[in-house]
Amino acid sequence: MALINTAIKPFKAQAFRDGEFIEVTEADVKGKWAIFFFYPADFTFVCPTELGDLADYYEELQSRGVEVYSVSTDTHFTHKAWHETSETIGKIKYTMIGDPTGAITRNFEVMREDQGLADRGTFLVDPEGVIQAMEITAEGIGRDAGELVRKVKAAQYVAANPGEVCPAKWKEGEATLAPSLDLVGKI
Repeated sequence: MALINTAIKPFKAQAFRDGEFIEVTEADVKGKWAIFFFYPADFTFVCPTELGDLADYYEELQSRGVEVYSVSTDTHFTHKAWHETSETIGKIKYTMIGDPTGAITRNFEVMREDQGLADRGTFLVDPEGVIQAMEITAEGIGRDAGELVRKVKAAQYVAANPGEVCPAKWKEGEATLAPSLDLVGKI
């Protein structure tokens, strides 16, 4: 997968958000940071734990100018039904995109063609629509939204501070590095 530093592809999809059906396109993503959070299916087991965890961090992400889009190959109708019947999913305020044709899922190269389902894929997209970070996990491995927020902070820091990079386990406010010849072999 060579999606890092590539622009997201054009798309148009129906979604569920704030009790309404809306249309979402790649144009809606441009101009702000975005997270695309792919998962296999509604009404399953690991997926609601991940989506609920992400919902717990949504306000913090919003305060950082980040919009969240969860995506599965279910329809927007299914997202609405799940939102209305699950306490965990009912707390979601971010956009839930339906991708029944799999077009968006294929655009991000996370489609399981033999099943018509998305892998667990997370993509952080910058305001220019360029993918800055991605994570793909196997079916049984749930993701951690707290770690995703840390990656968002690091990506935003690097974008705002050219010439600096964030080392392993970097947290906001900690020291960064300025790569140079003087650092070679000294870290």
